[in-house]
Amino acid sequence: MKTQVLQRLTYLAVLPLCTLIVLAAARAAEPPAAPDAPASGAPAPKDAEGRTDWQDRFDRHDRSGWNSRRGRHARHEYGTEVVNIGADSNLRRGETADSVVSVFGSSSSDGEAGDVVSVLGDTRVTGTVSDNAVAVLGSTFVDGKVHGDAVAVLGNMGLGPNAEIDGNVVAIGGVLQRDPAAIVHGNVQNIFGGFGNVGWLRTWVHHCLLYGRPLALAHGLGWAWGLALTFLALYAGLALLFREGLTRCVQTFETQPGRSVLAALIAMLLTPVLVVLLCVTVIGIPAVPFVVFGLFCAGLFGKAVMLAWLGRRLTGNRGEGPTSHPAVAVLIGGALVLALYLVPVLGFLVYKLLGLLGLGAVVYTVILAARAHQAAKEGPRSRAAAHTPQAASAAEPPGPAPAAETPQAQPQAAQAQAASAQAAHAQTQAPPPITAALPRAGFWIRMAALLLDALLVGFLMGVLHRVYHLELLVLAAYGAVMWKLRGSTIGGIVFDLRVVRLDGREIDWETAIVRALGCFLSLAVAGLGFFWIAFDDHKQAWHDKIAGTVVVRVAKGAPLV
Repeated sequence: MKTQVLQRLTYLAVLPLCTLIVLAAARAAEPPAAPDAPASGAPAPKDAEGRTDWQDRFDRHDRSGWNSRRGRHARHEYGTEVVNIGADSNLRRGETADSVVSVFGSSSSDGEAGDVVSVLGDTRVTGTVSDNAVAVLGSTFVDGKVHGDAVAVLGNMGLGPNAEIDGNVVAIGGVLQRDPAAIVHGNVQNIFGGFGNVGWLRTWVHHCLLYGRPLALAHGLGWAWGLALTFLALYAGLALLFREGLTRCVQTFETQPGRSVLAALIAMLLTPVLVVLLCVTVIGIPAVPFVVFGLFCAGLFGKAVMLAWLGRRLTGNRGEGPTSHPAVAVLIGGALVLALYLVPVLGFLVYKLLGLLGLGAVVYTVILAARAHQAAKEGPRSRAAAHTPQAASAAEPPGPAPAAETPQAQPQAAQAQAASAQAAHAQTQAPPPITAALPRAGFWIRMAALLLDALLVGFLMGVLHRVYHLELLVLAAYGAVMWKLRGSTIGGIVFDLRVVRLDGREIDWETAIVRALGCFLSLAVAGLGFFWIAFDDHKQAWHDKIAGTVVVRVAKGAPLV
């Protein structure tokens, strides 16, 4: 629903701009009308220079008459446009300009202008406008002469007592206020009136959108804070109603972060394909709204899951008690997220990451639940098959073995005891396995190993004369290959580091690639994903959490390759 509304607003905003462009191009292409020439056959009087009277009048008309009447073609040659982005544009009395345009600002003209246009701002005309006065997502007020149209898209239209409009007056989604003395030669249209002014949206654009953040501490953004707190209350309500399901989703994300992210990416990629296939089959068209609604609900529940995960990480309370309730964790995590929403650029990144990771946690939890349900169905079948007569006869133990006390069996028993003793001695001499139980590598030693790897890759690219300028991509590919084949890079081998999985399994290609791609995410936000190692209890970077890995320190001399 929100997407449809935004699309309609975009169409309404773009349509007047396209109209202005077409009108400007058409008027620029119009040749000036020449003065009346003398009738054919009549002799034209000539001056001392041999020029006829009508030629002299045409030249004077071309130099002054036409340009002064239109007030824009001659000035267009010298580029007298007043254009501002993110600021207001003002044309004072006695000044002239081809156009007065403001994007994310308001435009006012008290002089002579061609067009006066505002996008996400108000348009005010008290002078003369030779073309149109337009405001998109703003109000238009005219108390002067407008030779073209006066338009307000999602804003109010006001006509003062001195207003005279040669064209049409159009107000879309706003209120039309017209003084009785105002003169309109064209039509007056008020389409979808009643929405009123959209100054609240302009305030959000100025203080939030332009800074890349969802929220800001500014006057006029109370509605945004109210909306954010409403959603936070909704997430806390979901935690109260679905405590067990939310806890399972949090556990899934903590134990399988890489697979959760992969599930989110697959869901996002396959959703458009699924919708298209349902539409192609025609029979599946009624199911499309349910699919979209299901994903919307999964996204909302996923946001609650991520807020609960953040709250648990902050408090560290995972036991029993009133503070261990997921709703409390949601409120604590929500307070942190609201604070992060105030940071430019990082605010929108956090907003999108929470939605992506939350969707992945929910989807992968559903997949695990489906697998467990299928295994529960197959369990009774396997037990029933085990009690069949054929299985019982196959499970009967073989006949009694020959007595071990015979003289032939005694040397064999002695050999078996000697072999077991040798195996036990070999186990005591073997090095301990490299698992996640070993001491974790800290921030500085990991950065030293990364610096060494970066220097090696940089030297290699320097030898190749940096033909492709893909140092970061080459470094990520190098890391993925080394993690899969050797469990560590060259820098890690030098500093006795090893990348291991939390579940104890070996590093596979999937884990190595996900970890390498996660490094770009750790680097994107000013390297915050790498600095996270210094503050995390498990010494994990963001890409470690995504891939489900840790970096441990092995004993000196332990074989890494």
